[in-house]
Amino acid sequence: MPASRVNTSEITDRPQRAGSAGAHIARLALFAALLVGLAVLSLAIGSRQMSVHSIVLALWDPQESIEKALVLESRLPRALLAILAGAALGIAGLLSQSMTRNPLAEPGILGVNAGASLAIVIAVGFLGIQEYNHYIFFAFAGALLTAALVYLIGRPQRGAMDPSRLVLSGVAMGAIFSGLGTALSLVRPEAFDQLRAWTVGDLQGRNSGIVVPLLVCTVIGILIAASSARSLDALALGEDSARGLGIDIRRTRVLVLVAITLLAAAATSAVGAIGFLGLMAPHAARRVAGANTGWIMAYTALIAPSILLLADVLGRVLLPSELPAGVVCAAIGAPLLVAIARGRKPVAL
Repeated sequence: MPASRVNTSEITDRPQRAGSAGAHIARLALFAALLVGLAVLSLAIGSRQMSVHSIVLALWDPQESIEKALVLESRLPRALLAILAGAALGIAGLLSQSMTRNPLAEPGILGVNAGASLAIVIAVGFLGIQEYNHYIFFAFAGALLTAALVYLIGRPQRGAMDPSRLVLSGVAMGAIFSGLGTALSLVRPEAFDQLRAWTVGDLQGRNSGIVVPLLVCTVIGILIAASSARSLDALALGEDSARGLGIDIRRTRVLVLVAITLLAAAATSAVGAIGFLGLMAPHAARRVAGANTGWIMAYTALIAPSILLLADVLGRVLLPSELPAGVVCAAIGAPLLVAIARGRKPVAL
């Protein structure tokens, strides 16, 4: 289609509307209620079972008690981390898939997980840092620097940014940094133990002090992502059509890359490398939302943390010893992706 014939209504009219705005809002309210229910379940279930009434009393009772300390110092920060990290990873995965036009893309495709892992090895094995709330900053810095390096290597000498070059650069740098991190961790066994615990992806034992930094990074990343939603819809029509609509393609891709980096770096440094979540949540959201990126983003922001909360709760009750949320999330993700792939009406990117 020539660029001159494209009009803005085509962005919202492209494949398969999933319903009116009112229907979307009603469904989003249901998903929000599900998220709140899972959050309450996360507060109630653990080594010490608590009723909803006792949770409310613990939150509002001015007197110190075991229940109050358990809720405020352990379970509430853990639930908040699951919500924030889940939303960040889910939207980062959605942006990765939309920018690269690759349905198998996820946040680690830019090498941020490998960069964070390498930074942790250096911090623990060579700088002697042992506290999680200290080396988390190294993980965040390593993820950011890796994404910046991937962008510098993958950008063309002239012309618009090519997503395929970024993907290849991210995969290459991820492989290099993963190899370096593994080699260095073998030289420093104490770093290997920390790296293994972080790589699995878990919400247990995280310091509550990281909730606020994660909240700030997640909110900023989501705002950047939301501002780019309409531009991504235009890019889905093709670059020529997007230019005809007045979309600055280079600016859009840079903003999307910044949002992916911020969201993925913050989430992975806070809770570890949780796989599958950034891959499956956007696909599940597309089944409900249709093809509009704005609505997909809204559903993803609720579905992804719901999955992570569910994985964390199941990890506490499936075995006598607690399973990391990352392991359970992968077990949930594989069947879900198979079900989505086997669906009769797959939603194209």
